[in-house]
Amino acid sequence: MEVFGSSGVRGVANEELTPELAMKIAMAAGTVWDADSVAVARDTRTTGRMLTDAAAAGLAAVGASVDRLGVVPTPGAQAHAEREGIPLVTVTASHNPPEYNGIKLAGADGVELSVAALERVESVLLNGEFDRAPWDHVGDERRVDDARREYVRGVVAAVDRDRIADAGLTVALDPGHGAGSLTSPELFRRLGCRVLAVNAQPDGRFPGRDPEPVPENLADLGRLVRSTDADLGIAHDGDADRAIFYDETGEYIEGDATLAALAAAELDEGDVTVSAVNVSQRLVDVADEAGARLELTPIGSTRIVSRVQELRSAGESVPIAGEGNGGVFFPNYRLARDGGYVAARFLGLVADRPASEVVRPVQGYHNVRMNLGYDSEDDREAMLAAAATLAEEADADLDTTDGYRLDYGDAWVLARPSGTEPLVRIYAEATSEDRAETLAGRMRDAMLDAGG
Repeated sequence: MEVFGSSGVRGVANEELTPELAMKIAMAAGTVWDADSVAVARDTRTTGRMLTDAAAAGLAAVGASVDRLGVVPTPGAQAHAEREGIPLVTVTASHNPPEYNGIKLAGADGVELSVAALERVESVLLNGEFDRAPWDHVGDERRVDDARREYVRGVVAAVDRDRIADAGLTVALDPGHGAGSLTSPELFRRLGCRVLAVNAQPDGRFPGRDPEPVPENLADLGRLVRSTDADLGIAHDGDADRAIFYDETGEYIEGDATLAALAAAELDEGDVTVSAVNVSQRLVDVADEAGARLELTPIGSTRIVSRVQELRSAGESVPIAGEGNGGVFFPNYRLARDGGYVAARFLGLVADRPASEVVRPVQGYHNVRMNLGYDSEDDREAMLAAAATLAEEADADLDTTDGYRLDYGDAWVLARPSGTEPLVRIYAEATSEDRAETLAGRMRDAMLDAGG
């Protein structure tokens, strides 16, 4: 796909993602959907209102009335779409830096559009084949004020609230100034937790930290956990469709360990779980122990959603899926990444034992991640060619589902281009930190030498 990457459209706002482009994307989506109404939501980014206004205008131009949800977590917007039976346009760049924005599309079932559906929208967009409405049939709009409240209510109703409340847990929360600032404090209080928060003021400039919930951005959360003796630290990205955790000692929990621990509590024999090609051995081990099957896709929620839908249509049981970046799906609840719901499910495990004990059975692996920038497409291609050469010469099993993954048996390394930023990402995992660093460093050096 030329326009829609691994997680929708992303770009620097007003440079790459302009109001004109947002309007045309909405017109294309509205043309394909041919729906009477479409919901529009956004995260807290400063360019969000500008782009949602443009998207609303594009939808009205093709005859769709618009539910204006305002600032709401992406999973909350998806829940509204499902309740109302209408498609959804969400303006968010998720974990990307403040200058970025993006667009995600979901169908009337509240589920991200499949790859095939996105390709239909993209075809209309690129060919300019918009179904413009006559002047007396353009869409209207209405303001929806209860999307955030209904989202919180739905999550509370879907988990074991009494079990969590009876544990008397203290939660340290860092919603990172994103959309979760407006829902997660109330959500965890309604689950009976004492909530202490940092970076909890909605602010699209993200003054306290960058939106991506990675350790280098979450020092404040670790300190808050340690200084308050909290039972769990919870962090979100900009649109709160992801959740990352700190244990009761203030130590960062790898997202891969969180996914594996949640999967261990969920998977039974004969089930299927779906993850991306950068999957941790932790999930491989859990699936094997449960007698479940693991299927891999290219990186990105769109690819995972599409595969889960295919499997469920074929009668397979897929109780959990996701990636190690905090984006986890519980398809029996809703086929959406949902940071609030995932955190609530993890709190259900912490109600029985400390967070460090919850993830202890899936520890023992060390992860390294690196991002390499490039200045031109020529540099990008040279870097990927170097990765291909290294892969061909390595004594390892090669998987080219998405980039180049080398599996050495006791460790693996993956190099792939980002679908949302001008970066090539390197992932490595091993049972020793030195081994993971060595594998990632060898890949990095080869690509940097090639990229100049």
